[in-house]
Amino acid sequence: MKTFIPPDDCSLGNIDAPCFRNLLPEEIDLARNSKTRVIFRKGENLTKQGAFASSVLFIMDGLAKQYVEGDATRNFNLRLLKGGEFVGLSVAFNNHTYQYSVVALRETTACLIEKEAVTSLIKANGAFAFNIINRYCEQNNKLYNSIRDLMYKQMNGRLAGALLYLWNEQVGTEVFPYLSRKDIADFAGLSTESTVKLLKTFEKEGLISLEDKNIRLNDVAGLEQINLRG
Repeated sequence: MKTFIPPDDCSLGNIDAPCFRNLLPEEIDLARNSKTRVIFRKGENLTKQGAFASSVLFIMDGLAKQYVEGDATRNFNLRLLKGGEFVGLSVAFNNHTYQYSVVALRETTACLIEKEAVTSLIKANGAFAFNIINRYCEQNNKLYNSIRDLMYKQMNGRLAGALLYLWNEQVGTEVFPYLSRKDIADFAGLSTESTVKLLKTFEKEGLISLEDKNIRLNDVAGLEQINLRG
């Protein structure tokens, strides 16, 4: 069950995002009075694809995955989310539903900011708007790169790219122990069975080491070549 904490416990001083540093005192008050801190336990959804969107989320701490829901057995993972990331920025631009789902991989703390407040800040503060739009564009660029990989790369190239992405996300915390083989498959757009076989092949070739759920990359340059060749 989610744990809700009063707005005063979600102070802007604890939010490490450049856009918030550009707010005027009255804008800080608007943001502070329009948000609530929520703690999501492992496996709980921060957002649900297709659900009505009333808030933009700012992740303060934790680890979550953002994904597009497919059929009953297949999803496609877009990216990992850690402290300092926004979720649902599109709702500030007249999107009324979340376009993707986000689920906590471990306990994750987020500030829920009412979308009307974010929209007001975007309209009133150019520096804040620039930073928000910049983040939104970065997210879109990552989405386009994911689509390109799915369209043009073969299975080994897609898995190599997914492993490199996840490996590079391990700044300050390991991520592989929180991911199942299906999670990794969904990052590469592959079936779980194909992913398990390819992981064993990569291990035999000395590219990676498999240690229970954890994966260590032994030959990053080799995986980068596979990723580039597609």
